[in-house]
Amino acid sequence: MNSTVEGSQPVLPERHYALLAATCFALVCNTAVWADATLFVQEPYGIFGAINPTGHASVYLSRVCAATPVVLRWCDSGEFGVVISRYRGLSGYDWVAIPLIAYLYTVKDWESVSQVASRETVARLRDVYRREHLREIVPDGPGDRTPKGSWVELIGAAYNRKIFGFQIETTEAQDQYLMSVLSSRKNKSHFNLFFNNCAGFSRGILNLFYVGAIRRNYIADVGITTPQQITKSLISYAKQHPGLSLSTFFLPQIPGNRRPSHRLDGVAAGLVRSKKYIVPLAALHPWVACGILAIYLANGRFNVAHHAETEYAPVDLSIMRDPASPAPDEVAQRK
Repeated sequence: MNSTVEGSQPVLPERHYALLAATCFALVCNTAVWADATLFVQEPYGIFGAINPTGHASVYLSRVCAATPVVLRWCDSGEFGVVISRYRGLSGYDWVAIPLIAYLYTVKDWESVSQVASRETVARLRDVYRREHLREIVPDGPGDRTPKGSWVELIGAAYNRKIFGFQIETTEAQDQYLMSVLSSRKNKSHFNLFFNNCAGFSRGILNLFYVGAIRRNYIADVGITTPQQITKSLISYAKQHPGLSLSTFFLPQIPGNRRPSHRLDGVAAGLVRSKKYIVPLAALHPWVACGILAIYLANGRFNVAHHAETEYAPVDLSIMRDPASPAPDEVAQRK
């Protein structure tokens, strides 16, 4: 039978419609499978981490790349997106964007990631990358030497500490809005450890995607935005909005460069869990110490590691931009 209607366009048989619909569905799903934003919550390390156990926060954008470290653009095919975060002491800039592979491992491709890296190797990798890509915002030191400063945290983060990932879906329109907002604002640093820190910047980014999702804790953290509180808010928001997919994982610290990083905490938890703070405070002001303990027990107990127990290796991250790659939960099921 001829599948046409007089005076109209040819009509496809039902089986053809079914095939066409299935094809379109597959194309749409494959296009959007790894369109996401991932909150990177990073454990504290070193002397400063022992004093301030709140850690660090940054945001990975899988669909957004960088024309320069301070200019964003859409990713081309085969690119893995950027990690964007706030640091201090970077030529006056408030935020910088670093390609994912370089941010985590200071190399150009996944095959070059080492399982162990000495302090000398990490220092060399960082300086090579700085000279090739970051010289405008991190110029050479005296005598063309490697400069000191916090810029080393921009690249090779996995050599310093364990990193937890909390991945949410975003749309192209949301990513476009984010780029528009950041490009319209003056990228000038106003860093403040207490009220304008790295976690505060990440909170602002996530709230651009989902308004009101991330809130401060004015009790346990006395209003200071901490990576722990961002994580807690994001998990709570995902539970309240079942349509929002939340995937979690962690990236182990690459051994050889530093001692293992340690657990991150909020403000009240950091005071209670640290003897160098709570013991003198209890001796001098016991009622204040009891108050902090009560706040911690009522509102400050939260372990980020308990909510991201699936370990990802570099090979798991390398499939993120592959349209045929498995979804995050499928990767987790393989573990």
